Amino acid sequence: MSVTSTEAGSARRFWRGGGRFATGLISLLVTLLGLLAFTFMLSHLSPVDPVLQIAGDHASESTYAQVRHDLGLDQPVLMQFWHYIEHLARGDMGISRITNQPVVSDLLRTFPATVELATCAMIFGAFFGISLSLLAAWKPGSIIDNLARMISLLGYSVPIFWLGLLGLLLFYAVLHWSAGPGRLDDIYVYTLEPTTGFVLIDSWLSGDPEMFRNAIAHLWLPVVVLGMLAMAGITRLLRAALLEESSKEYVTLARAKGAGRGRILLLHIFPNVSGTLITVLALSYASLLEGSVLTETVFAWPGVGRYMTTALFASDAPAILGSTLLIGSCFIVLNTLADVLTWLTDPRTR
Repeated sequence: MSVTSTEAGSARRFWRGGGRFATGLISLLVTLLGLLAFTFMLSHLSPVDPVLQIAGDHASESTYAQVRHDLGLDQPVLMQFWHYIEHLARGDMGISRITNQPVVSDLLRTFPATVELATCAMIFGAFFGISLSLLAAWKPGSIIDNLARMISLLGYSVPIFWLGLLGLLLFYAVLHWSAGPGRLDDIYVYTLEPTTGFVLIDSWLSGDPEMFRNAIAHLWLPVVVLGMLAMAGITRLLRAALLEESSKEYVTLARAKGAGRGRILLLHIFPNVSGTLITVLALSYASLLEGSVLTETVFAWPGVGRYMTTALFASDAPAILGSTLLIGSCFIVLNTLADVLTWLTDPRTR
């Protein structure tokens, strides 16, 4: 009888989890479609005429009409959006008006740079953010706890572009500890073979140690600047979750039994906030992918953020739509993945 009840309970949890996954998938698709529709409609409100961008200001009426027809702008907006969805389903995001290359090719070229920068910044932010949160929860009200709160406050209040400019001024112009903007010096840019698109990996595979050190010299400063944003968010949310968990009865019971504060923190409290930690890490990483726009602009980092900024200034609708869809997809997928991992690791969410 007990086996039957256990099997029935497992089946119910399985179907409940499957239903939740299907609901999450549908929600993801609807959210992506809404994001794409919103961005598409905004692109049509731009005061810049894309026809004049291509044909020129002195184009004749017949040339203007022909270019407008070729772009499909003589059709209703909803029909234009439907045609864009049809092309998108075939992997066609259109042609960028800046590079005259397919947007897919531009994104494949620039996205690895953004992923490399965001991933290294995430590793930096997660390591120091988690360590600082644990130390703050270990001794609440101490100097370390006050330092954690100060870093959280500064990370959210200081504009990242100002921090990047200040870092360039100090570590590049004055101290010469950083190699400056870009991913590599000009002497290496044209000799590096882009095998993976990640400059650290490609420079390592090249067998040239000087090139690899040059890549690190260019990377560390934007990583620290962008990682400060992640560290602030992780420290603030994880510290609050750890302190809240520390006030529960099972912690008081463990202390009454003579368990040490460090043992309780690492073996009891920290595992119980794993769901919060997963969510914080996923959202922080998504924010780094999305928020790397200003960092890439300041450090001349050839990623999706800089590509999208250039497209915005030039009113390049296909490039804007493609970049927005890519970054938005990463944000939504990471958020959904965090929900799935939390559901798998934390039985309280089932």
